[in-house]
Amino acid sequence: MNEKDRVKAILKTLKTLYPGARTALNHGEPFELLAAAILSAQCTDKRVNMITPALFKKYPGPAAFAAADLSELEREIRSTGFYKNKALSIKESSKAIMERFGGKVPADMENLLTLRGVARKTANVVLGSGFGIAAGVVVDTHVKRVAFRLGLTRETDPVKIEKDLMAAMEKKDWIWSSHAFIYHGRAVCRAFTPLCEKCPLSALCPKKGVKTS
Repeated sequence: MNEKDRVKAILKTLKTLYPGARTALNHGEPFELLAAAILSAQCTDKRVNMITPALFKKYPGPAAFAAADLSELEREIRSTGFYKNKALSIKESSKAIMERFGGKVPADMENLLTLRGVARKTANVVLGSGFGIAAGVVVDTHVKRVAFRLGLTRETDPVKIEKDLMAAMEKKDWIWSSHAFIYHGRAVCRAFTPLCEKCPLSALCPKKGVKTS
């Protein structure tokens, strides 16, 4: 089997396993997804989803976050960790959205990357799951691990991993595959206890049994 066919087989299997793969962050409009994505850094999606309903009710949109008292906002998001940086990022990003983008989250990579607390991972989440725009591939710890084990990349830098994945897959699969890799990394291709004997991708995996973080 050549590499192109192997990648197609991997994606076909993942589509069977996770046909409805989507971001685990609960959100309404794109701004809520942006805020949730900033909060999710070094924090579980589950924890973020626990606090965002009350948070978004108290601060309904970028104007409210831009006007928020920083200390109060820090208290609201404290349980997500790194709360001082996250609170400042959300507040400053909200100000920028109000002042430079007419109160709307920009729907392009270039402008999203000008917002405080937004790197390519967060921007790809917002563009893909918020706007349905395939600008790249979300690379988190799960995607990094699964892609490496499946032989889709040899890189360790997220930007280089993303380039490899974008080159390996058709653009139509960029958004969906990111979440499928994350689902698979959580459920089967775990960091220290990969369930290789139960993995439907084992025959396609050159790193079967490798316990890497």
